[in-house]
Amino acid sequence: MSVWFTSLAVLLLITLAGALIRVWRGPAPADRMMAAQLAGTGGVAVILLLAAATKNWLMLDVALVLALLAAFAAVGFVKAASRNGVGDPEADEEAAP
Repeated sequence: MSVWFTSLAVLLLITLAGALIRVWRGPAPADRMMAAQLAGTGGVAVILLLAAATKNWLMLDVALVLALLAAFAAVGFVKAASRNGVGDPEADEEAAP
């Protein structure tokens, strides 16, 4: 069974190469952020598969931290991409400080 998990992890790593190319080449910042989210999600999946293959369950903590970092990166991107930098692009402009 560990060979199956390891081969799936290798396959996911190969597909993550496409996401990293999209992060590098663009074309738009939103496309790059979506590719970075894909890389984060794929990284979590690879870590979970390797944890199951090696029966090293401490790697689940690493996967959890990676998932949290990917979520924080998305929030940071939305805050940076908003017009006034407060983070809610749909908010009324009068309500912004």
